Amino acid sequence: MIVHHPRERPSPWATRKQSAARWKWALPFVAIEWMWEWAAYVLSNWSFLEVLDYLGTFSILVAVIFYFSESGDRIKQRHYQAWQVINTAQGKGGSGGRIEALQELNADKVPLVGVDVSSAFLQGLDLHGANLMRSDFSSADLRNSNFNSVDLTLSNLNSANFRNAHLDRAKFIQADLRSADLTGGSLVGADLSGAVLDDSDLSRSDLRDVAWQHIKSVKGTNIAEVRNAPAGFIEWALGNGAVENPVAGQ
Repeated sequence: MIVHHPRERPSPWATRKQSAARWKWALPFVAIEWMWEWAAYVLSNWSFLEVLDYLGTFSILVAVIFYFSESGDRIKQRHYQAWQVINTAQGKGGSGGRIEALQELNADKVPLVGVDVSSAFLQGLDLHGANLMRSDFSSADLRNSNFNSVDLTLSNLNSANFRNAHLDRAKFIQADLRSADLTGGSLVGADLSGAVLDDSDLSRSDLRDVAWQHIKSVKGTNIAEVRNAPAGFIEWALGNGAVENPVAGQ
């Protein structure tokens, strides 16, 4: 805010002219300066300008209040647009802006229950901690993604590519993981209770502390070179149809 101080009354023109008599060539400039001094003097004593200054400051305050009061509506609009991106691209390949949309919704703690991104190209997707119950990621490319602590209960992950993905503490309860590629993934502390892993690939994956005792089926599941397998898992898996096919490139 501008602080207004009343200015001193300028000296009469005769006095100013006399003080500049020695430099006649400068007289026009002195006259212009003298006129501006009078203009400043008059305006400095005009209360209307001070009122305008206060009104300007008040309008900024009002704008700030409205900005914050409408923040909820802006967030809702942003979420609506993100869902539009996801739903419009449903069933299509490629990303179509879905990586950014999904991550934005998850960052705002929006549940992603039932989201359908089947066949999408979503490499590097970061949805740590997301609620993805009953979602459809079938045939999606999720290599190098971060799915730590996600809830994928009852989700369709058939033929999904989770190579080198982070799946620590993820819940795959009753999930369909048939033909899923989990090669090199980290499933530390993951819950596979009731999951169907038929023909999936767990080779080189880290299975430390995995809840495996209630897996529904592992027929044809490749468990070659799994790391940190819990005691009894490998024997149980091989006895229930799992295989140890050599890892490609080895």
